[in-house]
Amino acid sequence: MVRIPLTAEELVRGRRLGELLRTARGARSMVEVARTAGISAETLRKIEAGRIATPAFFTVASLAAALSLSLDDVAEVLTDVDTDSRAS
Repeated sequence: MVRIPLTAEELVRGRRLGELLRTARGARSMVEVARTAGISAETLRKIEAGRIATPAFFTVASLAAALSLSLDDVAEVLTDVDTDSRAS
């Protein structure tokens, strides 16, 4: 299967999502948060590092729940990228 390269906007969105999750995680360990969200710590590490720039919706929803983030807050951070990109 050939993967379509990610756009610059998708890469920025992935980095912003990673920043949001790292900040929300605070002092909690990756293992603890990943376990609560039902994903592997390796997956969380990759998302936080921006290496998985477009995680599945249910992964994002599980992480948001584990970190007590509303999906509206997550969407706002990611939507700002779209707005910023169009303004350029």
